[in-house]
Amino acid sequence: MRIVIATDAWSPQVNGVVTTLTQTRNELMRLGHTVRMITPEGQRTVPCPTYPEIRLALFQGRRIAREFASFAPDCVHIATEGPIGFATRRACRKKRMPFTTSYHTQFPEYVRARAPVPLALTYAFLRWYHGAAERVLVATPCMQEMLEKRRFKNAVLWSRGVDTNVFRADVKAQYDLPRPIWINVGRVSVEKNIEQFLTLDLPGSKVIVGDGPDRARLQQRFPDCHFAGFKFGAELAALLAAADVFVFPSRTDTFGLVMLEAMACGLPVAALPVTGPVDVVQNGVTGVLDDNLRDACMQALNINRDKCRRYAETRSWGHSTEQFVAHLATVPDGSATNASAVPGTHP
Repeated sequence: MRIVIATDAWSPQVNGVVTTLTQTRNELMRLGHTVRMITPEGQRTVPCPTYPEIRLALFQGRRIAREFASFAPDCVHIATEGPIGFATRRACRKKRMPFTTSYHTQFPEYVRARAPVPLALTYAFLRWYHGAAERVLVATPCMQEMLEKRRFKNAVLWSRGVDTNVFRADVKAQYDLPRPIWINVGRVSVEKNIEQFLTLDLPGSKVIVGDGPDRARLQQRFPDCHFAGFKFGAELAALLAAADVFVFPSRTDTFGLVMLEAMACGLPVAALPVTGPVDVVQNGVTGVLDDNLRDACMQALNINRDKCRRYAETRSWGHSTEQFVAHLATVPDGSATNASAVPGTHP
């Protein structure tokens, strides 16, 4: 099949959405599908308000019309609710082309963390946005249930995977720090609740891998914490494998792909019992979930690391991509090639 994936989140951004879409594209191509990514890459962009590290490509209607006309997709998937997502959705609606979407982040909670916007208002907007899709793909049963309670009618499961060839337990970095090593990996921003982790009274050393708008403030407030910046691939895996516990304080993630990556490195997880961790962590087996995050951290020191690795080995990107393909909606023959029906084009 010819598959279009439209996303506002793409390299050089570093997050779970980009990782998921990159791995999915690669698996789709391995399965013999042809994939066209519509992303901000190569486009003129502007910084996202309150989050300048994210660059947004505006006014993409004509470009998307050209992409549809030249590529003639069999399926269209819209991954994000940004400008590219909106423009692709508008083009599909104009053409009466079916499409799918995905719900990667708890966007209403992210907005409320930055501005006093009522959750009900943002969720109403998202119901409208995703309601036009044939299906909205979500990462966990907990997230599917949450959206259904918010009156979403079309949520289906699309799980996540981990590359166990990259994330492994047998290659470890050397920490010249007091142990135990408590590590967190991800975007350093307010919605990730990293500050709660950094305020915990824990023995040993705390390590933050990643960057974001809150890094400078947190680095100044917590000078004893070690901020390593972004790390990738084998270097990141070695840091994870050599740590003692992966601490995941977020209350707003829909999945938390980094938890799977940590487990693949034999690293147990300490997290709150909220959406994301409750579907990823086997409580008492691959990590500990507790409303008292410090207690979760201390108990996670006793988790069998081999069990963490074995669990991660059951979660493949191949299986995730098979789910993705099964949920796609097929475009009727010829509907994507009639440029006159796409916004911003002429017959």
